[in-house]
Amino acid sequence: MEITHMPYSSGPDKPSIPYWHVWTDENGVSHQDSCELSDFKFESISNGALPSWVDRLSSPGTHVIVIVLPVGWVGEWHENPKPQWIVPLSGRWFVETMDGKRVEMGTGDLSFGNDQNTRPDAQGRRGHRSGTVGDQPSVLMLVQVDQNPVNSKPCQLE
Repeated sequence: MEITHMPYSSGPDKPSIPYWHVWTDENGVSHQDSCELSDFKFESISNGALPSWVDRLSSPGTHVIVIVLPVGWVGEWHENPKPQWIVPLSGRWFVETMDGKRVEMGTGDLSFGNDQNTRPDAQGRRGHRSGTVGDQPSVLMLVQVDQNPVNSKPCQLE
């Protein structure tokens, strides 16, 4: 199996890692924007470990879930159950938001699902729809957080 990755910087320079942020605006409409994790510090992750680039995105009450979406699976319009990082481990999947944007992602891409509190549009759609792409299941790791980061603006994670 060939694994391809979304390009990101690494090496001696301060890295930045792209991700997709699915979020809800003040009118209750979901969107998704391309953002970057870029608050890296070159430090040891624990006592005795050599320094590496670390961007701490922790919050109280984090839960990790792994899901396998079968070939042809489509989750019709729904909101993310909690703010969550979605990390594709294998296969490909898509996310389509209420503003009409559709993004396909695969291994190495990141998405932050934060579209809670959307309002139904004229077609009754809320949040986003998502599903598998291609002829392989999509395996996703979800890292859910209990504390809701800043909502109603893209790329505003703390």
